[in-house]
Amino acid sequence: MAMLSNIISLGDKIEMQEMERSIVATPDQQKKVYNSTVYDILSEDTLEITMPMEQTKLILLPVDQEYDLVFYGATGLYQCFARIVDRYRTNNVYILRVELTSNLRKYQRREYYRFACALEMCSRNLEEEELQAIEEKAPYILQPGLPLRRSVIVDISGGGLRFMSVQRYEPGSLIYCSYYLVKDGQRKQYEVIGRVLAANELQNRPGTFEHRVQYHDMDTNVREEIIRFIFEEERKSRKKDRLN
Repeated sequence: MAMLSNIISLGDKIEMQEMERSIVATPDQQKKVYNSTVYDILSEDTLEITMPMEQTKLILLPVDQEYDLVFYGATGLYQCFARIVDRYRTNNVYILRVELTSNLRKYQRREYYRFACALEMCSRNLEEEELQAIEEKAPYILQPGLPLRRSVIVDISGGGLRFMSVQRYEPGSLIYCSYYLVKDGQRKQYEVIGRVLAANELQNRPGTFEHRVQYHDMDTNVREEIIRFIFEEERKSRKKDRLN
């Protein structure tokens, strides 16, 4: 137990995917991801985690199903496989008891950790000249001064982002995205190209569309800056939660 508790802590965030899907899918395929947190460490291989929710609805994941878990620990991301062995409620919290079926290992694909946020963004469809240059892998400069649509990023990662907009972008299309992150205490603008993976109208907000976007041909240094921003914001959030 000491070794496990040295790696993960109560309240650490968890991303869960069905194990079978995560093995056969490629990184650019979108798999169903459930968000949870560590509720208690019962033993070296048994944890209590919170039951995932979507908006206000509990997601009743099946007992005996095996999942691929990614823990956001204080020293980085860790991954293992685990099986749900029980579901119950304790102290008005809905709990999943899981048994680890593999050892924890350092998780290297940090770019796929999604950070929940509310960031303003501007976006637009790419012009034909820009699309042609990208397709031909030729050097290009994004055209300035074109009309932009305002939107809100609701989660971001080193691999892509999810945003809400009244403008619907076609799945498969490439779009220009511009937003600001804090780097070394200063606001820095990020201008990126993203491929729209999905665009769905919200049932409770007709006329508003949720988009999932994967970065296209992103510079490695830019990706690392985004990942560092996410890690820093998560550390601040965890420290604030513990103080409260």
